[in-house]
Amino acid sequence: MEEVKWYVMYTASRSEKKVADRLRDNGFEVYLPMIEELRQWSDRKKKVQRAMFNGYVFVKTTRNKLWECLQVPSAVKFVHFSGQHATIREEDLDIIKRVIDTGVGVESDGSSIDLGEKVVVIGGPLQNMTGEVIEKGNKDYFLVRIPGIYQNLLISVPRKFLEVTI
Repeated sequence: MEEVKWYVMYTASRSEKKVADRLRDNGFEVYLPMIEELRQWSDRKKKVQRAMFNGYVFVKTTRNKLWECLQVPSAVKFVHFSGQHATIREEDLDIIKRVIDTGVGVESDGSSIDLGEKVVVIGGPLQNMTGEVIEKGNKDYFLVRIPGIYQNLLISVPRKFLEVTI
C-alpha cells in the first residue's frame, strides 16, 4: 500500500480556491490556508479572504495519484526539491492552522532568511511556539519556518511575549 502524504501543488495565479474546490469535487483531501485582510478601495474598505501562500494548495494523496490531481484546470505542477516531490508534515500544517485560528496578523515570505535569534513565545495565543525573530520596520516579528515548502510565516508578536532560547 502506497503511503498517503500531503503534497505541495502549485496553481495558476489567483486560482487557489478554484483548484482546491475542483480537487475536493474529485474526492481529494485538500488544505488551503486562507487569511482575512482589509482591502482599501477609493470608496470603501472591505475584508477579503486570500490564500496565505500565493499559488500553493496542499493535497493529501498517494504518489501514483499526483497525475490525476494535475488534470483539474489551473493546476500547474507539484513542487519539487532536489528531484523529489515536496511534501509537508502534518505537524507543519497544524502550525499553519493554529496561526490562522489565533487571528494574529500574518504575512508570508518565501525569501531566504538571515539567521536571527531563536525564540519561544511565552505568552498569548501562540504560547510555546518556537522560531526566530527578525526586525521589520518598527515592529517585532516572530518567524515560523515551514520547511516542506520553504516558506516562512512572519507573525507580529509583542516583544514581551518572546524569550530567547539557546
